[in-house]
Amino acid sequence: MSKNQILILFACFFIYASICAQKKEMQTIFTNSKIAIDGKFDEPVWKTVAAAKDFVMLNPDNGKPENPNQKTEVKIVYTNEAVYVAATMFDSEPSKILKEISPRDDTGTADFFGIFINGFNDGQQDYRFYVTAAGVQLDCLYTESNGEDFTLNSIWDSKTRITENGWQVELRIPYAALRFSQDAKQTWGINFLREVRRTRFNYTWNLIDNKIDNQANQAGTITGIANIKTPTRLFLIPYTSFYVNANSRLKTYGELKGGLDVKYGINDAFTLDVILIPDFGQTKFDNVILNLGPFEQQFNENRPFFTEGTDLFSKGDLLYSRRIGGSPTRQVTLEANEEIIKEPGAVPLLNALKVSGRTKNGLGIGVLNAVTDNTYADIINTSTGATRSAKIESFANYNVLVFDQRFRKNSSVSFINTNVTRNGDFRDANVSALLFDLNTKKNTYNLSGNYKYSIVNDLGDADDIEGFSYNLYAAETTGKYRYGAGVTYVSDNFNIDDLGFNNQTHYHSINTNTSYRILKSNKLLNRFELGIYNYAEFDNRTGRIQRLQTNLNTNLTDKKNNSFGMGINGSPYKTYDFYEARSPNESRFFTRPERLGSWMYFSSNYNNKFAFDINPYFTVFNEPGRNNFGIDLGPRYRFNDQFALNYNFGYNVSKNDIGRIAKSGDDYIFARRNVTTITNTLQGKYSINDVMTFNLDIRNYWSYTINNTIYTLQEDGGVLENTTYTTNRNRNFKSWNLDLTYNWIFTPGSQISILYRSSAGISQQGTGFSEDFGPNLRSLLNNQALNHALSISVRYFIDYNQVKHIF
Repeated sequence: MSKNQILILFACFFIYASICAQKKEMQTIFTNSKIAIDGKFDEPVWKTVAAAKDFVMLNPDNGKPENPNQKTEVKIVYTNEAVYVAATMFDSEPSKILKEISPRDDTGTADFFGIFINGFNDGQQDYRFYVTAAGVQLDCLYTESNGEDFTLNSIWDSKTRITENGWQVELRIPYAALRFSQDAKQTWGINFLREVRRTRFNYTWNLIDNKIDNQANQAGTITGIANIKTPTRLFLIPYTSFYVNANSRLKTYGELKGGLDVKYGINDAFTLDVILIPDFGQTKFDNVILNLGPFEQQFNENRPFFTEGTDLFSKGDLLYSRRIGGSPTRQVTLEANEEIIKEPGAVPLLNALKVSGRTKNGLGIGVLNAVTDNTYADIINTSTGATRSAKIESFANYNVLVFDQRFRKNSSVSFINTNVTRNGDFRDANVSALLFDLNTKKNTYNLSGNYKYSIVNDLGDADDIEGFSYNLYAAETTGKYRYGAGVTYVSDNFNIDDLGFNNQTHYHSINTNTSYRILKSNKLLNRFELGIYNYAEFDNRTGRIQRLQTNLNTNLTDKKNNSFGMGINGSPYKTYDFYEARSPNESRFFTRPERLGSWMYFSSNYNNKFAFDINPYFTVFNEPGRNNFGIDLGPRYRFNDQFALNYNFGYNVSKNDIGRIAKSGDDYIFARRNVTTITNTLQGKYSINDVMTFNLDIRNYWSYTINNTIYTLQEDGGVLENTTYTTNRNRNFKSWNLDLTYNWIFTPGSQISILYRSSAGISQQGTGFSEDFGPNLRSLLNNQALNHALSISVRYFIDYNQVKHIF
């Protein structure tokens, strides 16, 4: 055999070995032994099962074998109720293990271990469970499209222990927290991840090649799970809450509430979640802003029922769950001498349920249903004293249906339908969508897209209003160099706003992106990315360009784990805004000038006790004296593993900005204005231990506008100075929110929460407000403006299997 043939043979063997190494396999065993979750591994069964070992680096040196001084070993056994995990993280310097105690779903500054489980081994999603060296739990659902969704909150148990050789963690993950088929013999996808926080090195058991943009498809497998006799998955979570509300204008009053959440496993793959008499009084406050634009502000969903386990319902971006129990859809029509004395800002939610899961053949099915009640405003006639009620929202049913078929371990097609049916002559709406996400076998290329169709019946017998949109995107998704391009079309009457969120219509667009990244660290950097992104958007009716933007961005992390980034963006041509005028006349537009902007940021290593973020930015426009500049500053200090404070200061000034302020007759009134915004936030936490924490969240927001020159919008999109319009439209909005909470998870799934909340919001128009920060803050903190609330909530988790003997 020649020398070249020998080299070819070795090369083929090396390639074959590398391919085989991509899919590691481990064995587990069944046990009837009782295992105490104490982090000690002293039960005999742990000595009889083989360990998963030989981890490799995920970041920054992808594929490099684990540090000999920081090896990792993981063992797994199972029962008819749960999977048990024993993980040993060796460390030759255990005193350097970082272990900050943080709130749930936050690693803080701590080492952590994670297990990724895919019960269908379909390469599409993982249920991920993390535990930090301080004992803090994190859990999430991972999909390629949404990444890690930490709104998942499963009930599982874990315990950590620092040893002379490193640290250990023991986990009990009940089958209720997983999804898998009913096959007698199971093969699950599985992977493990460890982060050594002080170096920010990540290791996984099965190699996750960062050249491939698909983590879930790069898991190993676990075999040996067979003939599981899973118990009934029925969980009851009763809760009760007591609220005390007070302010200087109203009498102090108390309110007692109670309700019940039910979780039932229809089978091993599908779960029913129901909330009866919901109570969301302790959800996080909304970050309300002074909204000067033509579109409504979109808020985050903070209600647990609508955030947990909603990966199927997020398909196609058709669900904005804040619509359910949101603002009424009708305005009150007042007669002569009438005033509103009470107008609810939200519609009462009566109950809601969701069913979701996936078959062993990869078909995911999701049903979400919610019912809201009639809502009325109270009106008084100031002349006669007579009162009446006006319906501003009718009894309504909200429904979402999803079918999502996965195939080939990396692709899917989906059908989604959303429907809102309101009683009486209130509007009804229906939206359907077909989506596809296709990847080549080696995850080298991606082709994705969707078609959406909407129909709205606004007034009983009125003709239905129909609209549609479609999107197509293609990309190269592997390697150092990646690129993609997409097109979108949205028709004039496309409307998903009864249950979704969509600001713009009547446009078509094209976008492209090109990027470069390093896949392994070098002598200077752990991470480096450079990208160019282009976007162009056109009005369907006129062909005029609505938006045009080019971005050049770079992000990097140095060897000390400090992060940097900067970018340049701009629009080299004038654009035509068909939304700012807020005109029913489809041809009215406002011309926006060319612009050029830039930004940068620096984020120091959070491992340090003191760290900070800084983000300055600016934009200049092709108009004399018009620019926008601002800065965000975020110092943070970790006093010890229990106590930390994070402060953020934001300052933004738009000089000579221009926008609509009113409508006068047939004229659209614009103003050249200065807009100043200052935001102060302070977040603090003091953790007594990993299940008992105090949290502080303060936000003070202040934004005001000073109009300098008044204009009338012209037919050609320009503006002409208006000297006859004299109404003062200066705006001043300020808000204060403070939440101080105490949380105690006294047993897995059961929690006591105490919340003190103070809040205030003042909106002013015209003259008479100060442009100084001090007087505006004092007016908010004045006892006349503040609302105070104290609430105590108790939730108790009941597993039917633990109490069924009572029945």
